[in-house]
Amino acid sequence: MRNQLLTVSLRQQAIFIPDTALLQEGARLTGTTGMLLINLSKLGFTVSEPLLQALKSTIPGYQSVILDTLQQVLGMHKNWTPLVKDWEVPTYESLEDHIATYYANIFQDQGACLPCGHIIPDNTFPLYRYNGCPFCGMPFVNAPIEHIKQGSQQKVLELWTRQDASAFLHDLLTSKTALDATQTDSLRLLLNVLPLPEVKVGMKETLMEVIDTCINAGQPEKVQPLLASPTDVLRYLWFKHTGFLQIIAPKTIVKRIKKNNSHIHRPLDNSAKARINAKNDLKLKYGRKECLMVADWLNNMAPDVAAMCENMHAKRGMWVRFIRALRLPEYSKRKGFEKLHALLDMFYHQRYDVWDAHVQHYRLRFDADSTFNLLQDRPGLFARSLFANMLWFGNQCTVEAFSRIVDKVPARLLVTLSMYAENCFEPDNNRVVKPLGGVNKNIPANRLLKLYSNEQLQEMKDAVADLCLLAVKKRFEAIENTAKTIYIDPKLFKMPMAIGDRSNTVQDLPAALMGTRFTVEGNTVRLFMQWGTGMMAQHLDMDLSCMVTYDNRQERCSYSSLVISGCKHSGDIRHIPNRVGTAEYIEIDVYHLQQAGARYVTFTCNAYSNGSISPNLVVGWMNSKYPMKISAHSGVAYDPSCVQYQVRITNSLDKGLVFGVLDVQQAEIVWLEMPFEGQIVQRLDMRNITAMLKKLDSKLSVGQLLRIKAEAQGLQELETADAEESYTVKWAQNAAAVTKLLLGD
Repeated sequence: MRNQLLTVSLRQQAIFIPDTALLQEGARLTGTTGMLLINLSKLGFTVSEPLLQALKSTIPGYQSVILDTLQQVLGMHKNWTPLVKDWEVPTYESLEDHIATYYANIFQDQGACLPCGHIIPDNTFPLYRYNGCPFCGMPFVNAPIEHIKQGSQQKVLELWTRQDASAFLHDLLTSKTALDATQTDSLRLLLNVLPLPEVKVGMKETLMEVIDTCINAGQPEKVQPLLASPTDVLRYLWFKHTGFLQIIAPKTIVKRIKKNNSHIHRPLDNSAKARINAKNDLKLKYGRKECLMVADWLNNMAPDVAAMCENMHAKRGMWVRFIRALRLPEYSKRKGFEKLHALLDMFYHQRYDVWDAHVQHYRLRFDADSTFNLLQDRPGLFARSLFANMLWFGNQCTVEAFSRIVDKVPARLLVTLSMYAENCFEPDNNRVVKPLGGVNKNIPANRLLKLYSNEQLQEMKDAVADLCLLAVKKRFEAIENTAKTIYIDPKLFKMPMAIGDRSNTVQDLPAALMGTRFTVEGNTVRLFMQWGTGMMAQHLDMDLSCMVTYDNRQERCSYSSLVISGCKHSGDIRHIPNRVGTAEYIEIDVYHLQQAGARYVTFTCNAYSNGSISPNLVVGWMNSKYPMKISAHSGVAYDPSCVQYQVRITNSLDKGLVFGVLDVQQAEIVWLEMPFEGQIVQRLDMRNITAMLKKLDSKLSVGQLLRIKAEAQGLQELETADAEESYTVKWAQNAAAVTKLLLGD
C-alpha cells in the first residue's frame, strides 16, 4: 500500500506520509531524517516546510522506503554505462574500421579477441576507449553513477496525505477528458488501495478500470449499473484481452505488429511469422463463468433491443466473433434470457435502423434541414462533424443549427472546436492526425476548402471561435463565485489544455501536459535512453537519435553518424547485458547550434530490432545551468539531479517515438509524443513534426482558459500568488483537476 501511494504522490511532486508511519508530533530533527534530506538533495530534491515537519515525525523504516522508491524511479540502481568511455571526445571510428573487422573475423586474422568472440585487428578501433565490443555493440562493463548533485535547480517536494490521495482519485474518476497513460496507471494504483467513491465516472475509458476493480474484488453485481450500452461491454472485453482501453480493430493491431517485425535486411525479416502469432494471440476463448457474466450484462441492460443493435452495428465484425466465443446463442435459449434471445435474433437478421445511415442519406441529398434535425438529437456527434458540415452545407445555416444545441455540447468539445478551427479552415495547411491504434500521419487539407474564398473561410473561423468561446464563457458566468481576485502563473500560458492528444507513456516523475515548454537553463541538453533492465542478456537494439533541422537542410545524430555539428553520440549498443540494462546518450550544444542557424532538434528513439520499442525503456533529457560532467573512466553521463523530464515506454505497438523538440533559437524544449513507423530515424517525416507543433500552438492554454474564467466571473487578475484564487504550475500538474475546473459540465 505504501509504495503504491508513494509512487502516485511522486508524480504530483509530493511524498505520501501515512498516519501509521508517524511517531509523534513536534519531534526534533534526527540523524536519519537529516541523512534522508541529504540524499534527497543529491537527487535534486528539497522539501517544503509541512513535509519537513512530517518527516521529522516519521519512523526510520518509512524514510528508507521513501529513499528506495525515489531511487527506483530515478534509475539509481540501473546500468547507465555507454559503449564509449569519455564519449565527449570522439573515437573517430569509421566505416573502414567496420569493414576491416568484418573480414578479419571471416578469415580469422590476428588481433585482439574480445569476450564476445570478435577479433579486432590492429589500427582499427581504439579499444582502450570502449566499454564493450565496437563491432557488435555488446557491452562488458557495468559502472556506477559517478557525478551527482550537478543540477542547478532543486524540485520542491510537498506533503501528500491520505486525504490528498482520495481527492486525487476523485478527480481522476470524474475527469471529463480521457486519462493519459500516467493518469491511468495512477488510477489503477489508487483503486488497489483506496475504497471506490460513489461518483459518476466521467469517461468510458476510466469506467473500464472501475469495472475491472469491481470484478477483481468479487463484486460483479456492482458492474451492471455502470454499463449503459453493449459498446461498454465490448470495450471491457477487448481491454481485458489486449490491454487497450480503446477499441482498436484486430486488423489494425495485426498490421502494426507485422510492420514492427519487418526489417530492412531481408534475412532478418520475420513479419510473416509475427503476423501469424498476432492473429493467434487475438483469438478469443472464454470459460463458462465469463460467458454467463456477459450474458447477464446484455440481458439486463436498460436500452431496448433495437437501440442495442444499432449500438453494436459499428463493430459488427467484432461482435460476431465475441458472440460465438461467449456462447451467447446457447445462453439465449435459457429461461430468463428472453431479451438476449431477441437481441441476437434482431442483430443477426439486421432488422434495425442505423441513425448514421439516415444522416448520410439526407446529407448526400443535400437536405440540410433533415440532416440537422437528426444531428441535433446527438449534440456530441454534431460537434465532431461541425467543420465538415460547414464546408458541405455552408457556414450560415450550419452555425445557426448548431447554436440551438451548443449548450448541450460538452465543454471539452467546444474548446477543441475553437482551438482547431484556425488550422482546419486553411486551404494550404496540411494537418497531422493519429488514427486509432495507428501512428501520426500528415494529410492534405479538405478539398472543399478550395470552393470558398479567403474571406469566407475567415468568417467560418470567426463564427466557430466566437460561438464556442461564448458558450464556454456563459458556463463560467453561470457558476457562482464569491472570490474577487485571481492569480494566474505566467507559465500556465505555455501549458496547453490536455484535450485531443493523450500520452501513451508513463511519467514517473512530476507529470506535464503534452505541448508543455521547458526552458533550457544552460548551453547543453543531454538526451538519455536506458533499456533492458530485468531482461536476460540478448540482442536487443534500441536507438537514440536526434534530427537537426536548418532552413534548407537536415542533419541526424544517430548510430550511423555519431558526431555532427553541435551533437555527439555515446555509441551504438546492440546487445543488452544480463538483468542490468544499458544506456545511450546524445550531447547537444545549444549555443553552437544557435550560431549555426539551426531551427529545431527533434528527439527520437526507435527499435532497430524486430518488434516494438522495448517495454519499460526510459527516455528523457538532462539540463543544468552549470556544465554536466561525463565520467572519463566509464563514460556514465547520467545525473538524476539534472533530469528535466523523462518518460517510460509502455505502449507495445510503437516502433519509433518522438519525445521532444528543441526550439534552438528560443532555447525551449517542447514535450510532445508522436509515434512514427520507422526502424531508423530516417523514416521520420519532418512535415509531421511541423504540423504537430502547429497543432499544439493552436491549442488554448490553461492560462488562456483561466483568463476567460476571470473575465466571465469578474475577477481581478493580480501579479502575486496571494489572490483569493491562485493557480500555479503545481496546481496544473493535476490535469484531472484542471479539466474538472475548466471543462466540467
